[in-house]
Amino acid sequence: MTTNNVARTDKASKPMASQPHRSRAIYARRRLVNKFNMFGATLAMAFGLFWLLWILWTLLHYGLSGLSMDVFTKITPPPGSAGGLANAIAGSLQMTFFGTLIGTPVGILAGIYLAEFGDRGWLAPATRFINDILLSAPSIVIGLFIYEVYVISVGHFSGWAGSLALALLVIPVVVRTTENMLRLVPGSLREAAFALGAPQWKVTLLVTLRAAKSGVITGILLAVARISGETAPLLFTALNNQFWSNMNQPMANLPIVIFQFAMSPYEDWHHLAWAGSILITFSVLTLNIVARWLGSQKSQSH
Repeated sequence: MTTNNVARTDKASKPMASQPHRSRAIYARRRLVNKFNMFGATLAMAFGLFWLLWILWTLLHYGLSGLSMDVFTKITPPPGSAGGLANAIAGSLQMTFFGTLIGTPVGILAGIYLAEFGDRGWLAPATRFINDILLSAPSIVIGLFIYEVYVISVGHFSGWAGSLALALLVIPVVVRTTENMLRLVPGSLREAAFALGAPQWKVTLLVTLRAAKSGVITGILLAVARISGETAPLLFTALNNQFWSNMNQPMANLPIVIFQFAMSPYEDWHHLAWAGSILITFSVLTLNIVARWLGSQKSQSH
């Protein structure tokens, strides 16, 4: 081998020899960056959990002491008197029920259209755009809209006005969930039904919607959890009432009673406000747990 060939061989071998060292340096740098990012993410998670646990501990500390049978059997009292939250609980349940009853069919039908019939044309993209706006719109704007459209026209606040405001909050959640769940249904199910001669409406109702049933129910539960604690839209629609009332009158409800009692200077009202807060919190927590469980059952079935 000549001298020139030996020199070229030495030059070629130097990069090969330095390659493992460079790889180790890159690997060490990546591990350092990964550890730093993991530490930052863990610290942020701990920071958020600290405040969440503090809020829950405070809620349990003050809320459990305010719970008693009077909360469920007596109506909201005047200052300095014994009472409970029975009328507020009943009002919240009624408005939540009717709001869900009004909003759910509209949301499901709109979600079916977007998933099954809205592949072409301008209506489906426009509907999705409006639905996204409703999802992110402040709830107080929804309440103000119902106030202008309904409350002013009938001349008084009512439980029906509150239910309409809550229904407008239910619709976008149900629409988004229904569309997403229907799009997860395999196309082979639709093709098999079409091959048997079934019309599209029957395929949609009896095949795809049935296959996505648990996911749709999960979306409905999440919508109910969202509206259970809404206060702002009810200020413009249902207002409040210290007595039993029907749906055509101003109606007591837990969120506004909590707001009113918490802002008052009366200690007995403060205890009732804490009791109402713990009722709403654990109701929403239960709904979210059930929705998560249904979602996990859906994923395991696939």
